[in-house]
Formats: sequence, C-alpha cells, structure tokens
Amino acid sequence: MVSTLPVLNPSLSLKPHQNGLHLPSNISKHVNLPKPSLPNKTHFSKAPNQPQYLLQHLQNTIRHLKTSPLPAAALAVPFFLDPEDALAVGGEFGLLEGRTFALIHPLVMAGLFFYTLWAGYLGWQWRRIRTIQEEINVLKKQVKPAAAAVTAGGESAPEVSPSISPVETKIQQLTEERKELLKGSYRDRHYNAGSLLLGFGVFEAVGGGVNTWFRTGKLFPGPHLFAGTAITVLWAAAAALVPAMQKGNETARSLHIALNTLNVILFIWQIPTGIDIVFKVFEFTTWP
Repeated sequence: MVSTLPVLNPSLSLKPHQNGLHLPSNISKHVNLPKPSLPNKTHFSKAPNQPQYLLQHLQNTIRHLKTSPLPAAALAVPFFLDPEDALAVGGEFGLLEGRTFALIHPLVMAGLFFYTLWAGYLGWQWRRIRTIQEEINVLKKQVKPAAAAVTAGGESAPEVSPSISPVETKIQQLTEERKELLKGSYRDRHYNAGSLLLGFGVFEAVGGGVNTWFRTGKLFPGPHLFAGTAITVLWAAAAALVPAMQKGNETARSLHIALNTLNVILFIWQIPTGIDIVFKVFEFTTWP
C-alpha cells in the first residue's frame, strides 16, 4: 500500500526531513513514496528475546530430558542439597571435607604417640641386654683364679671351698637378669615396632596436611605444622641408622637414641596445638 504526497508550493525548496528524506524544489506533481514496512509475525517469532521463542525453547528442553537416559530427577538433586551445611569448603571433595575424616588424624596421632613410648621401652630393654653382658664381661676380669697350693713334694693340697665373693654374686645376678630379658625377644619387637611407627607415622603426617587442605583449601604455617614435619624427619633419620647399629656402631646407637628422645619431646610439645585444631574442627565442620 502506498500513499500520495501533494506538493503545495513547487517553487519552495523543502528542507531535509528529520529522518533524512528530502525532495527537490521543482517537484510539481504527486510523488509516490513507499510506506515503511513493519516486521511481520514470523520475524517476531524468530527473535531470541521474544516470549514465543523462549516458550518454544523450554518445550524443546523438556522433550530432550524425557528422551535422555538420565532422569530429570537426578539432575534436580544438586539444587536441593546445600553443601555448605555439611562440608567445610564447598563440597568439591565430599566426605573428605567433613568432620569424620578430619578427626581421623588426631586419633591416629594420639595412638602413635603412645606407640612411640612403647617402642622406646622395647628399645631400652634391648639396650639393657647388651649393657648387662658388657658389665658381666668387666666383672669377670676382676675375678682372679684361685692359685693351686702345691706342697713341697709337688702334690696338690686339698682344695678348700672359698666363700663366694661379692663380684661373683653380682655376676650371677646379672646373668639371671639377662636370661629373663632374652625371653622377651625385645630386639625383634623393637625392630617391628619401629618399622610400623615409621610407616604409619609418615603416612598419617602427610595425610594430616592433605586433610587440612581438603577442609580449608590451604595449609597454616605454625608450630603444629613445623613440629609435625620435624617429627617425620626424625623418624626417617632414626630408621636410617639401623644398618650401622646392626654392625655394632655405638655412635649410631647413641645418635639413634638421641633422635628418638628429641622426637618424643616434640611430640609432647605438639599435643596442645593439636587439641586447639580439634576444637576448630568441631567449630567449623559438621557431621559427617
């Protein structure tokens, strides 16, 4: 459809129209101008920001979910769960961020502390067996063999049973004590205890740091972390001295005892900071 535009005064020059359309001044007849065309219904239906398009897109999505092998209910589960209620960070690691997994480390380390004391007791008993034998050897050198009395004719005089000396009494006591200690198999028990302590100790020391990262996304440099690292290093260093100790190296044995003594001291000093961390676990996490 078109409309006609009459020219009232051909002699007058028309100024440019607001929309940029202008006519020559010598127009003396009607000029047919096209009428601006409006977008049809089809154009509106294809526009992505129109309600009809959004409705059609939603229908296609529902149709796709019905034919998908994954039920739509499974897709809706994450929207009904709030990971912040049960997990410390954001739920990326599931139960690894929960309170149950966080309490494994302090419980295991408490058991390893008492097991460290037990391993030290076994080692001390094994050392006692060695030192008793050394004492016995020294005492035996102090006992002088009785000189046989010889008569003028060269015949031996009848032996007189002498009284037992205090040195010999001590030797007998130490010998009996050593026999009782040998029945305890302290050498093998101490070796097995040290091996288990090294394996589980290193594993759980690393696991404690990993668990902290699971819960918080970072580690916290401080006394507990540094003491735990030192304890782990001391475990490894003490175990590295075992081959030299088995060859009878006394220096290695003394250093082994010194390292494990320092280990126990650090373990005791670390307990208060560990308890503080357990309180924080209960404060910032929930079950499970």
